[in-house]
Amino acid sequence: MGVLNVTPDSFSGDGLMTEEAFVQRSLRQAETFLAAGADILDVGGESTRPGSEPVSPEEEAGRVVPVIDAIIEAFPDAVVSIDTSKAAVAAAALDAGARIVNDVWALTADAAMADLVAERGVPVVLMHNRSRAQAVDHDARIGGQYKAAAYGHLMDEIAADLQSLADAAIAQGIDRRQIVLDPGIGFGKNVVQNLALINHVDRLKALGFPVLIGASRKSFIGQILDVPIDERDDGTAATVAIGIARGADIVRVHDVKTMARIARMTDAILRAPADGGSEAEKGAA
Repeated sequence: MGVLNVTPDSFSGDGLMTEEAFVQRSLRQAETFLAAGADILDVGGESTRPGSEPVSPEEEAGRVVPVIDAIIEAFPDAVVSIDTSKAAVAAAALDAGARIVNDVWALTADAAMADLVAERGVPVVLMHNRSRAQAVDHDARIGGQYKAAAYGHLMDEIAADLQSLADAAIAQGIDRRQIVLDPGIGFGKNVVQNLALINHVDRLKALGFPVLIGASRKSFIGQILDVPIDERDDGTAATVAIGIARGADIVRVHDVKTMARIARMTDAILRAPADGGSEAEKGAA
């Protein structure tokens, strides 16, 4: 999943609203991502970085809908997800050709969102999120990060929360087969908690849903490696490889070309048979 931030204030520094011709710029990035191996283009019009300012549904839709229109016109088979927690924005994006709803508040921020997803019959990503808008730490080098929530046992509680979110979605008419779970790396978790989420994705896979992880360029990587945002792709690569090894089905990233290659290589290693394969396969190797 390649990230298309149609915003002026993305934490990762790749916001596409910094130029007037943002639609054309977004389309070029979408083309690059698809050529590099992206399976999904995740289009968002409101930053969720720590300390970000909310935007109105009208402004958010005004950012994402022209971009989705342009992508679908140029690449009719492209799979686009809309990264939003607002039902009105999601509806407009789906009308424009988006096929997936990616909601960082897991249908809880807008009472109309669950009904919309159920009515449209589209896949939905439900993200675990205990972040608080004003509970943010700022570091000039590392950037902002949400303060960690309190957990008794991290994985048990997040698994239980995600199960409850999935159960609520199903109760509101959403097909179980259309649900993807996201542990919400960086959203109300500290460095060690984020690392644990990646290392124990298998605990969440046991719930029986596909799992998405989005660790790309986040502040915990910067803290561990002591690097700014523009030097975090190698740290991101480690999260992608370990996350896939632990069972992640979708990885949400900024550097699609590198991470797609890492994903393919990780998959190849994981799928290699213990006996080394057939004689023909051994010879080819």
